[in-house]
Amino acid sequence: MSLISGTLSGVPLLTIVVPAYNADAYLNRAMGAIVGMAGVEVIVVNDGSTDRTGRLADVWAARYPDSVRVVHQANAGHGGAINAGLAAARGDFLKVLDADDWLDEASLRTLLTTLADADGVDAVFTDFVHEREGKSPKTARFDNVFPAGRVFTWPETERFTRRQVLMMHAIVFRTQLLRDSGLHLPEHTFYVDNLFVVTPLVHVRRMRYLPVPLYRYYIGRAGQSVAPEVMVRRVDQQLRVNRLTLAELPSQADVTRGDVPIQLYRALLHHLEGVCAVTSATLARAGTRAHLAQRDAFWREVKAENPWLYTRMRRTLIGATSNLPGQAGRHATSLAYHVARRVVGFS
Repeated sequence: MSLISGTLSGVPLLTIVVPAYNADAYLNRAMGAIVGMAGVEVIVVNDGSTDRTGRLADVWAARYPDSVRVVHQANAGHGGAINAGLAAARGDFLKVLDADDWLDEASLRTLLTTLADADGVDAVFTDFVHEREGKSPKTARFDNVFPAGRVFTWPETERFTRRQVLMMHAIVFRTQLLRDSGLHLPEHTFYVDNLFVVTPLVHVRRMRYLPVPLYRYYIGRAGQSVAPEVMVRRVDQQLRVNRLTLAELPSQADVTRGDVPIQLYRALLHHLEGVCAVTSATLARAGTRAHLAQRDAFWREVKAENPWLYTRMRRTLIGATSNLPGQAGRHATSLAYHVARRVVGFS
């Protein structure tokens, strides 16, 4: 059972959901640039933290009672925290901000101006920045994919390059579309960002793109969910999310009938290929008999359920991740693993 503190008046333009678990070292940075802006409500979901996260969140709610609410709940994982934030959201649009990341304030103001004139728009895309620990920031841009400065539809978009992935950090969805899509993320499961992208994206038809570096994605710290050693430990969760995400992919018949634009279908395939490549390469690099059996079982499932998709994905991204024998094979597997992580933005 959750406890929600804080009250709001009026309908916000944008809800920013901040899932927070033991994030007292980062929460103030995340909150600093987003509180107090007209048209923004902030919902911090304290997901059963055992540190000072809940107390810090309550301080922010007391300081900004008209725009900040806190949901205190028993630990349900990243997906459960996002579910709670979506359930409580009152804004026309919704953005998820993980508590150890932050938003660029100037870019947020630009986004709000755009959202104020976004009637009938299903989603707004922005650039985002990889803030790598010990490395220079690197911006992920989509100006070669999406037209800027106007509303557009999928036939007006271009193909993603190999290293471009439309991550959660790059998307603001209309709140009602999220709810109408039936989005409900699995609890106590990491890597649900992929479901958060794919499930509602299937229904997006009208969009806008802002070439601004809104989201700052802090990556590279020890113990992070995308750290290599952590991903190996949680590979069962990756496989679960992969299976759920693949199930959201429309059929080729949907494309043939014109129900799903071919450009959208290609974007969904591109995303799925990237995340499945990471999981397959993670299992191959771990290299134990059990890990390799998991990898092979996963691909047998894909082949049985969708032979065309299996052939496409194996040819385009997965072939080099096979556990080839000998030193050369191990080198190829390791190289494919690092390439896959860079493609998806995990390193």
